[in-house]
Amino acid sequence: MQLGRYKFDKPLVLAPMAGVTDSPFRILCKSLGADLAVSEMVTANSALFASRKTQTRMDHRGEPEPRIVQIAGGDVDMLVGAARLNESLGAHVIDINMGCPAKKVCNKLAGSALLSDELLVYKILSAVVKSVDIPVTLKIRTGPDRDNKNGTTIARIAQDCGVAMLSVHGRTRADKFLGDAEYETIAAIVQTVDIPVLANGDINTPEEASRVFEMTGAAGVMIGRAAQGNPWIFREVKHFLKTGRHLALPDPAEKATVLKWHLNNLYELYGEYSGVRIARKHIAWYCKGKPQAAQFRQSVYRLESASEQLEHIDQFFNSDSASTLWNRVDTDAAGMSMAS
Repeated sequence: MQLGRYKFDKPLVLAPMAGVTDSPFRILCKSLGADLAVSEMVTANSALFASRKTQTRMDHRGEPEPRIVQIAGGDVDMLVGAARLNESLGAHVIDINMGCPAKKVCNKLAGSALLSDELLVYKILSAVVKSVDIPVTLKIRTGPDRDNKNGTTIARIAQDCGVAMLSVHGRTRADKFLGDAEYETIAAIVQTVDIPVLANGDINTPEEASRVFEMTGAAGVMIGRAAQGNPWIFREVKHFLKTGRHLALPDPAEKATVLKWHLNNLYELYGEYSGVRIARKHIAWYCKGKPQAAQFRQSVYRLESASEQLEHIDQFFNSDSASTLWNRVDTDAAGMSMAS
């Protein structure tokens, strides 16, 4: 798969997720096997460019190439301005969000709400592609609702406008995250266009990633929620696709090391006060399903300093009892996955 000057073979891509795919998480996932990582969506509203949230979302320090910045909005001129600004700040790829189902985004005629207006989709894509010298990609859903699945039409519009790559979440806007992903619809979109298509939705295991490649014929797969607290999923999928075998799961010591790196970079990016609070959800995800996780989460939520959070991480992940229990749980889980 070619994306500008970058080439990939069956790329694994971190999906854009608001409040999650900031620069520390993107860097981490790339270090653990993700070929591409898309930023949190950056508003196209120029009045908000100077806000702390937008400035943080446009921070790419230390992130390896290619850096993909996703922009969101419904106004053609604003999206053009946002694309040009982010290109000037070092983006290597501009991604346009037409997939977010969140009400606060769709109410502003942005995200997946745009799928209902095919003429506006054409105007946006045509204008943005012409306005920058870097590749423009597009994230969509299969349509506004199950009675109006126009994903193949949007895909043809994108290709005609010069979009370099398409990512498709296999649900409609109305579905949000309910029900099963429509891989058959993604397969139809793949057959409709010549540009690379990434399949997204419900890819939680190496086996599922392999199955989605086979079912859809997609050039790559995009993984979102399954990477929360589990950035190792990218190296696990890559190993399985290459060998057909499962990679050994990370032990508690590695998990503690990676989590502490993640938290330290959150503290640096957001400052200690905000970083500690943002870190709480990540800690909960890393601990999900582990022995004594519920009690640990409750204790961590009460901590107010970075040093206390890091100390508790060491105690929880590196105790002898935790190592014994976790190894048994992870071994059982791997065996069940292999058997399935």
